[in-house]
Amino acid sequence: MTALFSYDYLALAAAACWAVASLLSAHAARHLGAFAFSRWRMFCVSVMLWGAALLTGGWVSLNSHSLSIMAISGLIGIFIGDTALFAAMNRLGPRRASVLFATHALFSALLAYLIFGEIIAGWTLVGCLLLIGGVMTAIFMGKRANETHAWEQDNGSPWLGIALGLLAALCQSVSTLMVKPVMMDELAAVDPVSASAVRMSTAFLAHLFLLWCGWSVAKPAQRINWPIFGMVAMNAFLAMGVGMTLILLALRHGEVGMVAMLSSVSPVLVLPLLWLLTKRRPAHGAWLGAAITVIGAALIVARH
Repeated sequence: MTALFSYDYLALAAAACWAVASLLSAHAARHLGAFAFSRWRMFCVSVMLWGAALLTGGWVSLNSHSLSIMAISGLIGIFIGDTALFAAMNRLGPRRASVLFATHALFSALLAYLIFGEIIAGWTLVGCLLLIGGVMTAIFMGKRANETHAWEQDNGSPWLGIALGLLAALCQSVSTLMVKPVMMDELAAVDPVSASAVRMSTAFLAHLFLLWCGWSVAKPAQRINWPIFGMVAMNAFLAMGVGMTLILLALRHGEVGMVAMLSSVSPVLVLPLLWLLTKRRPAHGAWLGAAITVIGAALIVARH
């Protein structure tokens, strides 16, 4: 019961990490471009995670099977998914890109039902519907009239941005479902930090391959500097180093659909942070969505 109960908070803690990290990523991603930003981020987090895995000895828990699963998951969820998300963010802004990415919870719940037979019913289902509806409401209705902040500006084709955002959500769902059987295998007892290190370093090597092939999109839009590198490194630590490791821990004990639902609240957690940074209160619709999300999350956590 304790294990089942604790993973809810691991997923919520991951959402908090992603919320803080997203504010660090917007400027850096536009400065470097989606591919260069992702490549630098993967480099930073790979160094951090492998260092931790070597210090703790967790790397010995990896075997050929877990290595291959984590590597493929990293290619799908991080190399393709994260790059698509930041490309969508560059075109739509973080708020609207977050709307699309939040659909990963719905994809995950559907795929978990089809693959693992996970069923969401009763008050838990009501809580899930409220949570997703609240997140969508908070983001859709979160913009004030005449908003001119750079994070709200379009840049390029909105339809391409929408397609990239949905692709990112689908990749996140598929990659999460892939690692579930590995993480829940008590005999293998795979170390989540080492598992994250494999996923991140695989994505980093894929990014390097594109750069070495001379693909123009992989080249940085502008040269990196120390302030930008600091943003990238902090984002890497919070979002990928801490956030994704918490997700892997949550998947060891929890259901894929529930982990995805609770971790999708990060756009709502961004609201008070944006208020602090921009000195502008979020719109009334954003607070309505936040309240609905809190009620939904409370129903989910109370199910045990």
